[in-house]
Amino acid sequence: MSRYSLKDKMVRSIALRKGEVVMRADFERMGSPSQISRVLKELIADGKIVRLGYGTYAKARPSTISGKPVPRVSLADLALEALEKLDVPVKLGRAQRAYAEGRTTQIPVRTTFDTGHRRITRKITVGISTVRYENNYNARA
Repeated sequence: MSRYSLKDKMVRSIALRKGEVVMRADFERMGSPSQISRVLKELIADGKIVRLGYGTYAKARPSTISGKPVPRVSLADLALEALEKLDVPVKLGRAQRAYAEGRTTQIPVRTTFDTGHRRITRKITVGISTVRYENNYNARA
Protein backbone atom coordinates (compact mmCIF):
# COMPACT_ATOMS: atom_id res chain seq x y z
CA MET A 1 0.00 0.00 0.00
CA SER A 2 1.25 3.48 -0.87
CA ARG A 3 2.37 5.90 1.81
CA TYR A 4 0.85 8.84 -0.01
CA SER A 5 -2.81 9.56 -0.57
CA LEU A 6 -4.18 10.19 -4.04
CA LYS A 7 -4.45 13.89 -3.21
CA ASP A 8 -0.77 14.03 -2.25
CA LYS A 9 0.20 12.27 -5.48
CA MET A 10 -1.90 14.64 -7.59
CA VAL A 11 -0.56 17.76 -5.84
CA ARG A 12 2.99 16.56 -6.44
CA SER A 13 2.22 15.73 -10.07
CA ILE A 14 0.75 19.21 -10.63
CA ALA A 15 3.73 20.91 -8.97
CA LEU A 16 6.26 19.00 -11.09
CA ARG A 17 4.58 19.79 -14.42
CA LYS A 18 6.30 22.39 -16.57
CA GLY A 19 3.21 23.99 -18.08
CA GLU A 20 0.35 25.80 -16.42
CA VAL A 21 -2.49 23.65 -17.80
CA VAL A 22 -3.42 20.32 -16.27
CA MET A 23 -5.82 17.93 -17.98
CA ARG A 24 -8.00 15.41 -16.19
CA ALA A 25 -6.59 12.72 -18.47
CA ASP A 26 -3.16 13.31 -16.89
CA PHE A 27 -4.42 11.61 -13.72
CA GLU A 28 -6.46 8.70 -15.10
CA ARG A 29 -3.79 6.13 -14.20
CA MET A 30 -3.71 7.26 -10.55
CA GLY A 31 -7.19 6.17 -9.50
CA SER A 32 -10.80 5.65 -10.43
CA PRO A 33 -12.78 8.41 -12.14
CA SER A 34 -14.81 9.09 -8.98
CA GLN A 35 -11.66 9.37 -6.85
CA ILE A 36 -10.08 11.75 -9.32
CA SER A 37 -13.25 13.88 -9.43
CA ARG A 38 -13.33 14.09 -5.64
CA VAL A 39 -9.67 15.13 -5.39
CA LEU A 40 -10.01 17.69 -8.21
CA LYS A 41 -12.94 19.27 -6.35
CA GLU A 42 -10.85 19.36 -3.16
CA LEU A 43 -7.93 20.98 -5.00
CA ILE A 44 -10.25 23.63 -6.44
CA ALA A 45 -11.66 24.29 -2.96
CA ASP A 46 -8.11 24.51 -1.55
CA GLY A 47 -7.15 27.04 -4.25
CA LYS A 48 -4.41 24.89 -5.80
CA ILE A 49 -6.08 24.83 -9.23
CA VAL A 50 -8.89 26.61 -11.08
CA ARG A 51 -11.24 25.05 -13.60
CA LEU A 52 -10.99 26.34 -17.16
CA GLY A 53 -13.46 24.01 -18.82
CA TYR A 54 -14.43 20.39 -19.22
CA GLY A 55 -11.47 18.33 -17.96
CA THR A 56 -9.14 21.33 -18.13
CA TYR A 57 -7.56 23.01 -15.10
CA ALA A 58 -4.83 25.58 -14.47
CA LYS A 59 -2.36 26.07 -11.65
CA ALA A 60 -3.56 28.85 -9.34
CA ARG A 61 -2.29 31.52 -6.98
CA PRO A 62 -4.22 33.81 -4.60
CA SER A 63 -5.40 37.08 -6.13
CA THR A 64 -3.71 40.20 -4.72
CA ILE A 65 -7.05 42.02 -4.77
CA SER A 66 -9.62 39.51 -3.53
CA GLY A 67 -7.50 36.65 -2.21
CA LYS A 68 -9.48 34.17 -4.32
CA PRO A 69 -7.57 31.69 -6.49
CA VAL A 70 -6.76 32.91 -10.01
CA PRO A 71 -4.60 31.42 -12.78
CA ARG A 72 -0.93 32.31 -12.71
CA VAL A 73 -0.83 33.37 -16.39
CA SER A 74 -3.22 35.06 -18.83
CA LEU A 75 -6.25 33.44 -20.43
CA ALA A 76 -4.60 33.61 -23.86
CA ASP A 77 -1.55 31.66 -22.66
CA LEU A 78 -3.74 29.09 -20.91
CA ALA A 79 -6.00 28.62 -23.93
CA LEU A 80 -3.05 28.23 -26.28
CA GLU A 81 -1.44 25.62 -24.02
CA ALA A 82 -4.73 23.75 -23.53
CA LEU A 83 -5.47 23.63 -27.25
CA GLU A 84 -1.92 22.42 -27.96
CA LYS A 85 -2.42 19.61 -25.42
CA LEU A 86 -5.63 18.69 -27.25
CA ASP A 87 -3.73 18.60 -30.58
CA VAL A 88 -5.72 21.48 -32.06
CA PRO A 89 -3.56 23.60 -34.40
CA VAL A 90 -4.30 27.25 -33.68
CA LYS A 91 -2.93 30.69 -34.41
CA LEU A 92 -3.91 34.12 -33.16
CA GLY A 93 -7.19 35.60 -34.32
CA ARG A 94 -7.36 38.40 -36.91
CA ALA A 95 -7.45 41.25 -34.37
CA GLN A 96 -4.54 39.87 -32.31
CA ARG A 97 -2.48 39.27 -35.46
CA ALA A 98 -3.10 42.82 -36.70
CA TYR A 99 -2.04 44.26 -33.33
CA ALA A 100 1.05 42.02 -33.07
CA GLU A 101 2.15 42.95 -36.62
CA GLY A 102 1.70 46.66 -35.92
CA ARG A 103 -1.06 47.15 -38.50
CA THR A 104 -3.30 48.68 -35.82
CA THR A 105 -2.92 50.33 -32.44
CA GLN A 106 -6.25 49.07 -31.15
CA ILE A 107 -5.73 46.49 -28.42
CA PRO A 108 -8.02 43.45 -28.90
CA VAL A 109 -10.59 43.09 -26.13
CA ARG A 110 -11.43 39.41 -26.59
CA THR A 111 -9.10 36.43 -26.68
CA THR A 112 -9.66 34.89 -30.11
CA PHE A 113 -7.92 32.03 -31.90
CA ASP A 114 -8.10 31.00 -35.54
CA THR A 115 -8.62 27.25 -35.87
CA GLY A 116 -8.39 27.09 -39.67
CA HIS A 117 -10.75 24.49 -41.13
CA ARG A 118 -11.52 23.00 -37.74
CA ARG A 119 -14.67 23.74 -35.74
CA ILE A 120 -14.18 23.84 -31.98
CA THR A 121 -16.93 23.68 -29.37
CA ARG A 122 -14.72 23.46 -26.26
CA LYS A 123 -15.35 26.36 -23.90
CA ILE A 124 -12.32 27.74 -22.04
CA THR A 125 -13.24 30.29 -19.39
CA VAL A 126 -11.57 32.20 -16.57
CA GLY A 127 -14.02 34.24 -14.51
CA ILE A 128 -16.21 36.05 -17.03
CA SER A 129 -13.65 35.94 -19.87
CA THR A 130 -14.17 33.25 -22.50
CA VAL A 131 -12.02 32.26 -25.46
CA ARG A 132 -13.64 32.72 -28.85
CA TYR A 133 -12.81 30.86 -32.05
CA GLU A 134 -12.58 32.01 -35.66
CA ASN A 135 -12.40 29.60 -38.55
CA ASN A 136 -12.64 29.64 -42.30
CA TYR A 137 -15.12 26.78 -42.33
CA ASN A 138 -17.87 27.30 -44.85
CA ALA A 139 -20.99 25.36 -43.86
CA ARG A 140 -22.37 25.44 -47.44
CA ALA A 141 -19.28 24.08 -49.15
